[in-house]
Amino acid sequence: MERVGRFVSLMPGERRFLEELQSRFDTVRSGAEIVSAGHGYRSLFVLSRGTAIRYKVLHDGRRQILNLVLPGDIIGFPGCLFDKSLYSIAAIDDAVVCPVSFDVLFGLFRSHPRLGTALFWQVGHESALFAEHLVGVGRRSAYERVAHLLLEFLVRLQQAGLADQRSYQLPMTQALMADSLGLSVPHVNRTLRRLREDGLIAVKGTRLTCLDVAALSRLAGFDGPNLTAQRIVGL
Repeated sequence: MERVGRFVSLMPGERRFLEELQSRFDTVRSGAEIVSAGHGYRSLFVLSRGTAIRYKVLHDGRRQILNLVLPGDIIGFPGCLFDKSLYSIAAIDDAVVCPVSFDVLFGLFRSHPRLGTALFWQVGHESALFAEHLVGVGRRSAYERVAHLLLEFLVRLQQAGLADQRSYQLPMTQALMADSLGLSVPHVNRTLRRLREDGLIAVKGTRLTCLDVAALSRLAGFDGPNLTAQRIVGL
């Protein structure tokens, strides 16, 4: 929950509250579900370590990955607004989560309204990413989709302290990227190769470097400043 400090300068009492909130941590093994579609749950979860995916499986087994969950992200919106979760969330490597009960969360808005506002702000930024994914799957070419996803990885991993100015360890396999972008694995592979041949990225093992961030951004229509979490003005 310290991530809310990116949106608002934390006062001592607010910082103590967040520290006390994180009194319990649960380990989630790679592949295990944190939230299961069709089941109810009474807590949100803060991902403390590891990575996870939010996804939906269709009746014939096809899977659409909605987004990647990184350390500091809050797991459980918007499913907590319904009797049963609409989506599943599973760890893609060994992860650690901190559960936060709904009762504690609702009390947060009463006892620490600035933190509640920051939480609302964070969810709003995640909603913007969902909209970008919809635009990507619906209208962008495969070349544009992959470029946009790689730039999203760069920005979000930088925010999590897991990337430098231009490079990072790929958080998804090509199979997971395919399920996220609505493409086949061979199509993702060909597109990555084309981006390398065009001098826009370099890949060594699982390490990816964005060689020309500006060109990639123009290609993908990536609006980094607006998709990057900004501080709340006047709070």
